[in-house]
Amino acid sequence: MINRAALTALTTRVGLSVLRANTPGGRHRWERTNHAGRAVDLCAGPASALAVALGSGRVGGALFLAGVCGAYDDVVGARDPRRGFRAHMSALRHGEVTSGAVKLFGVGAAGLLAGALLKERAVDKVLAGVVIAGTAHFVNLVDVRPGRAVGAVLALGAPGLLRGGEAGELSAAAMGAAAAVLPDDVAERSMIGDTGAHALGAALGAAVVAGNGRAGLAAHAAALVAATVYGDKVSEAARSLSLAHIRAGSHPCG
Repeated sequence: MINRAALTALTTRVGLSVLRANTPGGRHRWERTNHAGRAVDLCAGPASALAVALGSGRVGGALFLAGVCGAYDDVVGARDPRRGFRAHMSALRHGEVTSGAVKLFGVGAAGLLAGALLKERAVDKVLAGVVIAGTAHFVNLVDVRPGRAVGAVLALGAPGLLRGGEAGELSAAAMGAAAAVLPDDVAERSMIGDTGAHALGAALGAAVVAGNGRAGLAAHAAALVAATVYGDKVSEAARSLSLAHIRAGSHPCG
C-alpha cells in the first residue's frame, strides 16, 4: 500500500509539471480566481484524477469518468452562477440541461459502474453506486477553502489503509494523489476543482465499498445522502446571505 501511495503521488507530481509546461488551450482556460481573489491554476485536478485512475486497478476507468464529469463542469460551468442540486434540477425541469446536471448524472453513472465492478448482488451494486457518487459529491462540497478537500481525503482515507486488500489499495491511491497536490493547494498555487474532488472522492467511496458489506454500505449511503441534503441547504443559505449583502452594498465578510 505504501508503494501504491508513493507511485500515485509521483505520477501526480509528474502530471502537474507536464500540464503547467504544456497547458492545453492556453493558460487562461486553466486559471481561476479563488476565494481570496488570487489567480490559481486548475492543473492539480486533472493531474490527481489521472494518477488516481491509473493507481486504482479495475475501477480506474470509472474513477476517471467521475473526474471527466468534474472537468466538464470546471470548464463549461465556470460561467454559470447556479450552484447546488436543487438549482440544477430546477433548471432541468424547465428544459435546460446545465453543466452541473451533466456532472451530477455523470458522476452517478460512474459510481454505479464502479459499484457494479466491486459487488456481485444487484442491491449491493446500487448501494455501492450511491456511496461512491455520494463520497465524490461530499469531497467536492467541502472544497471551499485551500486544503479543505485534500485534507478531507487524507483524513477519511486513513482508516481504509487499516483494512488492507483492495480497500487499502484504493485508499492509498487517493491519499497518494492528495498528498502530492497538498502543498500547491495550501499555498494557493493550484486547486483541484471539481475534476480532482470528484475523482479523489470517488476513489475514497470505492475504498469504502470494497471494505464493507451490505449493512455498512447502507449506513454509509444514508449518511452521505443526509450530508448532501444538509450541505445543499447550507450552501443555498450562504448564497442568499451573500446576495443580500451585495444588494445592500456591503461585503459578505465584513
